[in-house]
Amino acid sequence: MKHLTKQQKKFTEEYIKTLNGELAAKNAGYKSKDLNLQAKKLLSTPAVIKQINISLKEQLEALSVPKGYVIQKLLRIAEFSLEEEDITDKDGNFTGKRKLRDTSGALKALESLCKYLGLNSTEEAENGRAVKIITISNLDDSKI
Repeated sequence: MKHLTKQQKKFTEEYIKTLNGELAAKNAGYKSKDLNLQAKKLLSTPAVIKQINISLKEQLEALSVPKGYVIQKLLRIAEFSLEEEDITDKDGNFTGKRKLRDTSGALKALESLCKYLGLNSTEEAENGRAVKIITISNLDDSKI
């Protein structure tokens, strides 16, 4: 496999800190007019992806956070984000309507949970395995 340049290595370090490709490219010293495009190119480079995965794995091992703890926190984030809250008008008066607190936050938490648990429907479908659907309501401690 191709080795990383110093600048690519710096990009991976910055990307892990910020999880923002454009900012990581800027902080790594890339001078492209379109840093977002530069970041996309870097994040599609196998050697860069491999280095990011290695670094993330090292950080997780160093933290030694129990898997159950991470799963419970992601579930709490998803559940909190999916709670309904009252809608108020510009004066702060209740309108009588309700909305979900943060659907995008819930989706991100659930996607992270699926990745953390190794559930990738595309990959499983390609391998011919049945895709399991896990929801917050049917995920209990015995499945963790």
